[in-house]
Amino acid sequence: MSIKLTILGCHSATPRSDAYPTAQHLEIKERHFLIDCGEGTQVLLRKYKMPFAKIRHIFISHLHGDHFYGLIGLISTFGLLNREHDLHVYGPKGIKEIITLQLKLSKSWTKFHLHFHELESKESVLIYEDKKVEVYTIPLDHRVYTNGFLFKEKTGEHRLNMEAIKQYPEIEICDYHNLKRGKDFVGNSGGTIKNNELTLPPKKALSYAFCSDTAYKPAIVPILEKVDLLYHEATFLEDKKELAEKTKHSTAKQAASIARLAMVSQLIIGHYSSRYDNLLKFKEEAQLLFKQVDLAASGKIFEINP
Repeated sequence: MSIKLTILGCHSATPRSDAYPTAQHLEIKERHFLIDCGEGTQVLLRKYKMPFAKIRHIFISHLHGDHFYGLIGLISTFGLLNREHDLHVYGPKGIKEIITLQLKLSKSWTKFHLHFHELESKESVLIYEDKKVEVYTIPLDHRVYTNGFLFKEKTGEHRLNMEAIKQYPEIEICDYHNLKRGKDFVGNSGGTIKNNELTLPPKKALSYAFCSDTAYKPAIVPILEKVDLLYHEATFLEDKKELAEKTKHSTAKQAASIARLAMVSQLIIGHYSSRYDNLLKFKEEAQLLFKQVDLAASGKIFEINP
């Protein structure tokens, strides 16, 4: 099973006719997650034919407008579409007050259940888990409380080695479930066949890390170690390094440094400042330190396979 990431918006600050603020759709293990929700997100969800109804969990990195001002509009639209499924929103403390006040004053209460999971920890914590996926926070360094998010597949079942299994007629289809779960096979005579003789290892568990607005922070490297795909903001080039430090953002070179230190497989950079016309310079600067770099762009899809 692959991880599929669709970039919706990837620019900083104010939206423009050809540039939208941060939002991403992540499909992992048949789950559909929305990451950040800047203005225009629901328009982009429609434009790129993302499955509205399948989004059950939304992760908001921080309470700057270019990362969540599209949320109330999206929730309102869900209501107009007669959504029935619960919606879970994970974000900094205060997100519940902001959204519920708007719903209250506009008398637009949703018929579906809206669950808020407010975050305060400055350490990496597990915030979502089911049978197939885990999501952890990545504490970042910005002007307000900010988290990135690490999405990890859980290790799957063992794969059946049918050529090996065929050599033992007493193994029946009803035994396959236990073999997939890693159990040895015990025959009618009491003899045992080791699981590793009958199965292949599970497919590699994949991972995706999203690092929203942040100053250069090497302390997050252990959390990001060897992830398959990393998105890291790169608002500025090195020519504006002092401005990056002042505003607590990163340069393309700093994003690449994090990727190299964490030994990730692939880096995506985005959140470009509108002062730059030639975005290729971001890739060129990052590749001075890390070769596997791609530029985020609205509608661009990144897919990784085990």
